[in-house]
Amino acid sequence: MYKRKIYLEDKPRFEARDEILAAFEVTPEKELIPTVDALGRVTAEPIFAPFSTPHYHASAMDGVAVVAESTYTAHEQNPLHLKLGVQFVHVDTGNAIPSPFNAVIMIEHVQVLDDDTIEIIEPATPWQHIRPIGEDIVQEEMLFPQGHVLRPADLGVLIASGLLSVAVVKKPVVAVIPTGNELVEPGQEMAPGKIVEFNGTVFANFIKEWGGEPRLHRIVKDEPEKIKEALLEASETSDFIVINAGSSAGRKDYTVHIIQELGTVYTHGVAARPGKPVILGKINGTVVIGVPGYPVSAYLALEWFARPLVCKYLGVPEPERQKVTVKLGRRIVSSMGAEDFVRMNIGFVNGQFVANPLTRAAGVTMSYVRADGLLVVPPDVIGYEQGELAEVELLRPLEEIRNAIMFTGSHDLTIDLLSSALKQVRTEMKIVSSHVGSMAGIMAIRKGEAHVAGIHLLDPETKQYNISYVRRLLAGQEVVLYPFLKRKQGWILPAGNPLEIRDVRDLVEKGANFVNRQKGAGTRILFDMLLEEAGLEPEGIAGYDREMFSHLAVAAEVKSDACGAGLGIYPAAKAMGLEFVPVSDEEYDLVMTRSFYESEQFKLLAEIIHSPAFKAQVEKIGGYQVVENAEPKRLAEEVK
Repeated sequence: MYKRKIYLEDKPRFEARDEILAAFEVTPEKELIPTVDALGRVTAEPIFAPFSTPHYHASAMDGVAVVAESTYTAHEQNPLHLKLGVQFVHVDTGNAIPSPFNAVIMIEHVQVLDDDTIEIIEPATPWQHIRPIGEDIVQEEMLFPQGHVLRPADLGVLIASGLLSVAVVKKPVVAVIPTGNELVEPGQEMAPGKIVEFNGTVFANFIKEWGGEPRLHRIVKDEPEKIKEALLEASETSDFIVINAGSSAGRKDYTVHIIQELGTVYTHGVAARPGKPVILGKINGTVVIGVPGYPVSAYLALEWFARPLVCKYLGVPEPERQKVTVKLGRRIVSSMGAEDFVRMNIGFVNGQFVANPLTRAAGVTMSYVRADGLLVVPPDVIGYEQGELAEVELLRPLEEIRNAIMFTGSHDLTIDLLSSALKQVRTEMKIVSSHVGSMAGIMAIRKGEAHVAGIHLLDPETKQYNISYVRRLLAGQEVVLYPFLKRKQGWILPAGNPLEIRDVRDLVEKGANFVNRQKGAGTRILFDMLLEEAGLEPEGIAGYDREMFSHLAVAAEVKSDACGAGLGIYPAAKAMGLEFVPVSDEEYDLVMTRSFYESEQFKLLAEIIHSPAFKAQVEKIGGYQVVENAEPKRLAEEVK
């Protein structure tokens, strides 16, 4: 016979949580599921696009496709007549643009003369109203990192990219075991002293909302052998267990004794109200959470201890509630030594948030349902006076707080790898990047619009990378230039290099269709320098004004044209199965403010950059080398 355990511990809640998290040693599993069923699931690995979207040059308007150069003479005083099938074809939005047409004129700007003839009075410009290959998605672009929670639009991106199945983290299986002689199943007749079992449904749906797969057990009577049997069975089939009721110090609260008999008890009682009588233990390597029978106590305890386990398994950050400062409409009394969770109603009165407490009874479910927020009174505070200001966690709406590192500047494939690696190390952090070119990246740092910019700007006079631009554009600012990569730039060409392109002169002499980068991009500056050194003018390069915003986009364009050519990095050519003719080795550095360089965020980034795992990933791509011993080589006072 089990002896009644009257006294409970007062272990700090966070200490108990950290202890049970450390004991939760389950290795997450992957599963491949149909993309259409993947809403809300967590990606188990980085996902890359297998092909570009659109994968052809598509009309962006309803109208007619023309050869832009043949329309240059069109004017109000010199209307131009075009013949169907020869000088134009009809296209609708989304239609492929047939060769040799390279522009679309909107139907509103066309005068139809007869079935075969139209009249225009304005010239078209090359590639107007045409969606280029890869405008939306570029082949081999990282669509989503590991640990990304898939949203409705994300599923559209996956399907548009041809990914009809996706690898996701398997949901952790959580056994939910309700116990109690007083419980009856929903729908059954309730005699006096009987209570409908509803906590199990609430628990199961909390777990489902957090991303787990609940398995709701039948009601177990308050009989030690039956409780023991249910726990042993669940320990073999679940990733962790939640058992409801029997966690306190009553005559029939057997749970703590049974867990102790079968395994280990880490905690029995936490310093929090409501929710104190919690049991945290382990049976057969499976974590067990015993929560109180009172609904509000149970819901809070479930959030404190079950939610962190689900989040750890999925590899996602535990959500944090949005907070707001409120003026208290009533006095709040608490006791020293324990956290107090007070359910609050909140209103906006005369330009200020005002909050009042609801009933604090642990068994009043509607006080939780009706609450707008929770006031958490720290264990060293005895309460608040009426009219005092306090911070309240909002229950509606619940918003997840994310920490993002804003990355801008020149596009590089390794930034995606860095973001994925960061996500694995710190699930609450990620890199948000934009490909705007090196010069625009420097300007973003100057205006305080980004944390880090990737740059590779070659000075034609000194033949040095980056330093002169930082000196000129960030003069007087506290900035750091951090060596990151050595990488190869070269000609990106169709497989086999059919035009035999070896240098910039070949682009002109052999009639290549060049694909350029945007103004301010380091690659664009290198190309302009090559033109100048060869004595060539931009006007002599077919496609000079056609701009792409990433190396992959350039490679995708080249892949679609047997006469195509571009300048870019080796990995982009490799990813598309294209030819690569090296032109130069370059320095790809990171520029940031001194304050960000000294932040914990960048210290973590630097650790990842110089980790063996990240270096191996970078070297596997080819054409890259992480700079060793990458201390900042130029500090602010040196680049003023």
